[in-house]
Amino acid sequence: MLHDPAFWVGLAFVLVVALIFRPLAKGVATTLDGRAAKIRAQIEEARKLREDAQALLADYQKKQRDAMAEAEKIIAAARQDAARLKIDAEKDLENAIARRKQQALDRIAQTEAQAVAQVRNTAVDLALAAAEKLIISSLDPAKKQALADKAISELQGRLN
Repeated sequence: MLHDPAFWVGLAFVLVVALIFRPLAKGVATTLDGRAAKIRAQIEEARKLREDAQALLADYQKKQRDAMAEAEKIIAAARQDAARLKIDAEKDLENAIARRKQQALDRIAQTEAQAVAQVRNTAVDLALAAAEKLIISSLDPAKKQALADKAISELQGRLN
């Protein structure tokens, strides 16, 4: 066997393959280890990103819940304001109607008073005219002159 050239060729082949395989195996192992480390780093980064995303999601969900609660409070306040404004508007309308009704009643009373005064004035004017005609027709000319003189003298006293 030591003298057999096939043995030495086989041994040399095994040694050459072993010598070539060793650095090649180290290079492949290093490359594979590097890739494994890179994949581990990517996995770790993905895990951190996932945790960050979950934290952000939880934060946004909390903000959304808070915003919804705030919106419900605003809506409730708006409804209360609307109800209060409706009540105020109804009261204002009732007050305005009462005011206008009172104004109308006041105008009616004023118009009635004016009509009564006008009727009285007309009655007085008619009575004076009738009295004047009666006095003129029943007085003689001498008494008429005496009454006119008396009225003129009283007029001078009233003017001073």
